Amino acid sequence: MAMGWKLVVDTADAAAQAEFWAAALEYEVEDPSTLIDQLLAAGHLTDEAVLERDGRRTFRGFAGIRHPDDPFDPTSGVGHGRRILFQDVPEHKTVKNRLHIDIHAQRGGLDALVERLEALGATRVTEIDKGPAGHWWVMLDPERNEFCAS
Repeated sequence: MAMGWKLVVDTADAAAQAEFWAAALEYEVEDPSTLIDQLLAAGHLTDEAVLERDGRRTFRGFAGIRHPDDPFDPTSGVGHGRRILFQDVPEHKTVKNRLHIDIHAQRGGLDALVERLEALGATRVTEIDKGPAGHWWVMLDPERNEFCAS
């Protein structure tokens, strides 16, 4: 049986990164507000561990996104499929990522994809054109993590 997994990305602002990547990938930001309300009511969580974002409660320093077609737990909001978790860490990014995400455009849609990603807060860095081997842009997300749009 295949193992379950999620990609975890270190961040300075997990909630903001989750919002960017959910919009970029057309995913959904996970909503843990039901679980948080239960944990607060039971005294298992303090108000300091929670922040409010877009009218709902989320865990301070953690935010997940999931594919909208994949199953998820309705109480925790955690996806049971294609999922990325963003977690705040104290240190800042200092070197090139060792792992990155590629976002693929529909045929002939690279310019529109890059423009949409820029509108969300991404930055173009380098255009790569390898002819028949591919054409893509190296880009940066709002925290300057590299990714490719092709």
